[in-house]
Amino acid sequence: MTRMRSDLLAGAALVVLWSSGFVGADLGTRFTGADTLLAWRYAIAAVVLWLVLAVRRTPVPPGAWRRQGLLGVLCQVLYLGGVVTGVGLGVPAGTAALIAALQPLVVATAAGPVLGEHTSVRQRIGLAGGLVGVALVVAGDLGPGDAPWWAFLLPAGGMACLSAGTLLERRLRPPESPLTSMTLQTTTGAVLFGAVAVATGDVAPPADPGFWGAIVWVVVLSSFGGYGSYLLVLRRSGATRVSTLLYLTAPTTMAWTFVMFGEAPAPVAVPGIALCAAGVWLVLRPPRPRPDRLGRETVGPPAHHG
Repeated sequence: MTRMRSDLLAGAALVVLWSSGFVGADLGTRFTGADTLLAWRYAIAAVVLWLVLAVRRTPVPPGAWRRQGLLGVLCQVLYLGGVVTGVGLGVPAGTAALIAALQPLVVATAAGPVLGEHTSVRQRIGLAGGLVGVALVVAGDLGPGDAPWWAFLLPAGGMACLSAGTLLERRLRPPESPLTSMTLQTTTGAVLFGAVAVATGDVAPPADPGFWGAIVWVVVLSSFGGYGSYLLVLRRSGATRVSTLLYLTAPTTMAWTFVMFGEAPAPVAVPGIALCAAGVWLVLRPPRPRPDRLGRETVGPPAHHG
């Protein structure tokens, strides 16, 4: 398998599996509150991951807890906590999704001074176009809702934390494998989300078996699949690429919800999907070959993807 093909497969897996998290949140919160869902999701995922580490006899390197604990707080606890809590306070899901979609722009802007990885004019146009496309996709669910003004700061803060964690992971280039990183970060989330659930008295799971079906969904598809593929693409291809691919999660989530819940998209979603795809293509398209002094075609230097 060529590197390009494996990158395409990893990117496709990221888009589909990351999108499953929004569907899983919808499924799970039909039976219980977000704090209960998150606490059990992370507790079960952490147990499974530690069992896998034990079977593989994978050691935890010195300093790994410090690095991965910080990344877990930023990329999982504060990101998910901010978005889910904001929606729970009345921020429309579409508005929260649009706020979260600012992440590729934030990461691409900060990647220059933080990582020394700069975007071209074409890539900046693609990033702006992708954001407009996301706005069209979620247009049917935009608005102030009935949330207090400060509730909108929560998804914005969550987006900023995921952006910071993405840049930090790329800058640190930690030596831990994706499996070890996921285990330590997920354990951090399990401890913190569990503490919140205990403090609020919402740790007991509901009796409805549908809750456990939702837990299986978010653990397997969202935690292992979504965040696992996020780490993989981030380490292989960089911060800008992994963040840009998230533009495609809004139309993919729309497809999930249409198939599973019968929620028809707004008419403007169709051009929005096309604009998302065009924006992502502009950002991720490899540079065109150009002739050298002898007339031979060369590629370089490539635009940074991350």
